[in-house]
Amino acid sequence: MPDCPFCDCDERMISENDHAFVILSNPRKMPDHLLVIPRRHVEKPWELNADERRSVAALIDEHQPLLAAKYGGCDMRQNYRPFMQQSAFKVDHVHFHLMPRSLHDTLYQRVERFETELFEYIPDEE
Repeated sequence: MPDCPFCDCDERMISENDHAFVILSNPRKMPDHLLVIPRRHVEKPWELNADERRSVAALIDEHQPLLAAKYGGCDMRQNYRPFMQQSAFKVDHVHFHLMPRSLHDTLYQRVERFETELFEYIPDEE
């Protein structure tokens, strides 16, 4: 894909396997924020084939425990938001975020400590 920053980023690669690779997120939300990306350009996560899913999972299984051990925790996230334009903050190539976490990290302090106000209990009729 000509405008895809993930289809040609070999110089930033941290690790790889047959169908996926890992890079540092740039821009990032925190130090050591990693992206696990399938090699084939795919925009919808459900269009990954079985080999790609296994390769992505293997890299997540390799890196998530390392980040959790170093920082105390690690979030994994995948976003599918076709309603947003591609930009430096949103790429139309499926990828999985591994974000090191701790109780006192910047993301928690600025945003997530306030998220409890967003949660609602499911009503009985639902």
